[in-house]
This record gives sequence, structure tokens and C-alpha cells, in this order.
Amino acid sequence: MSELNLLAPAKINLTLEILGKRPDNFHDLTSIMMSVDLNDEIKIEKSSTLEVFCTNRLIAKDFNLAYMAAKKLKDQFKISKGAKITISKNIPIAAGLGGGSSDAAMTLIGLNKFWGLDLNLNQLFPIASALGSDIPFFLYNGTAMVQGKGELIRALPLANIKHAVILSPDISIKNKTAHMFSTVRSQDYTKGALTRKLEARIRRQGDIPSELLFNVFDEISIRAFPELNLIRQMFSDVWSGEVHLCGAGPSLFTLVESRENATALSLLLNRKTGFKAYVVEPTKPVEWK
Repeated sequence: MSELNLLAPAKINLTLEILGKRPDNFHDLTSIMMSVDLNDEIKIEKSSTLEVFCTNRLIAKDFNLAYMAAKKLKDQFKISKGAKITISKNIPIAAGLGGGSSDAAMTLIGLNKFWGLDLNLNQLFPIASALGSDIPFFLYNGTAMVQGKGELIRALPLANIKHAVILSPDISIKNKTAHMFSTVRSQDYTKGALTRKLEARIRRQGDIPSELLFNVFDEISIRAFPELNLIRQMFSDVWSGEVHLCGAGPSLFTLVESRENATALSLLLNRKTGFKAYVVEPTKPVEWK
């Protein structure tokens, strides 16, 4: 094999609840995550060394999760081969959409095939979970219930969702994820009831009622991203449906039944806010032997 091309999807959180603080200082989470077809593009080519190039120059090589995943895979399994990995970024960075984590997971999947390693999911999983909380989910994709600090994955049937519109404001905050979790208070903890109810509904292939969508960071973001409140209000001014954060934000999403309405809403949001809006659909899970 001389070249391999892959798509690394973004994700949205249909629910995201924090149950409490763990002894290791991470938070116990429960979330239903869904991969969507806003994709980074990954190309793997032959090389005598391990090289990773990214079209977004803001992502330094030493902090690129895809490079870290590739190097860990190569070192752990004592691979003598190299690879040139080129990542064309389409997913906004530090936006709550999991782009870096998805790149890392798909790099593991891609190199497994490119190098002919024939490793299974259980062999790749420890590498993924050691590098980041969202990476394990992206070894599955599709719709899944995610628990613990992200390392407990329970695959679900595809959620009965047609389209979503994502608005990604150009708002940055240093060490965003760590900062957002540092602002969590005990009164933000919940018992995971909404996530369990939505899981049961998805298993029955039911619809997705708005009252079951929840993200703990919706409220927290009011404290952490004051400027996001205005953008959220602009979103709500033109759309009557529920609007929630993607992950720890600042991207926002809403579910839309028809493609026509989703396209119209994305164009309206782009004009009204000046930020990029995307129409997305759910993607299927990774197929493992």
C-alpha cells in the first residue's frame, strides 16, 4: 500500500453530565456522543521516517495528538517502518468538536492498516485512552454512551437524527478544556438520569425529544464565555429549537429535521454572526472485524 486516505469526523454531545470528582482529580462523566460528517482529511504515505504535517500551523507538532498517537503506536509495537501523515483541517480547533482527538484515533486506525499490523480495537484502545478523554470514542464513532473520564464506551444504534447545524464562534480561551473543568462546582453535578433516558430511547429507535438534550457546560459557559451569551441569543433569535454547546464549547448546535431548513439556518447564522455554520449528518460507526 503506497497511500491511504481517511476521514476524521467531528462529534457533538447530545448529553454531557458530570457526576462528580474522581480520586485522580478527573471528573466522572456520562455523555451520549455522536460523530458527524464535518471531517478532517488524513493522507498516509510511505516514508522512511515518521512525519506529521498539518495545514493548521497553530497546531505545533509536539502537541499534535495525531503525531503523539503515531509515535506511541510505533514505539509500543517496535515498528521499523515510517509514514508521512498529512492532516487537512476542516474541523475548527479548540471548538468542542473533538477534531484533534478524531485525528489521533483515525491515525491509529489508518496506521494499523497501512503498516499491516492487524491489531484489534482492544489493542489500540490503551494508546487512545492514555492520550485523551475523547480519543477512545473516535475508535468507535457512530453513536455511543461514554462514561468514566471517557474510557468507558458503550456502542448504541445510530440516533434517529436527520441533521444538525453547528455554529462555531471564533472565541478562544487558553487551555480551554482544563479551564472549563476547573470552573465546575459541586452544584453542577447531576446523577446521569437524562443520559440514561436518552440511551434507552435511542436503543428503541425513538425520536430525540429536546427535553432530553443537556450539556452541563451550557450553564458554566455563561461564566466562562461571557461573549458567547450574545451569540447564543442571536442563534435563538432566528431558531426556536433547543441550542446546546458541543463539548466544552464554544461551538453551538441544534437538531433540524429537514435539509432545506438546516441549509437556510446555516446561511442565516453565518450572515447574522459572521461565524462559520455547518450542516452535518450523523456518521456510521467504525467497522471492526
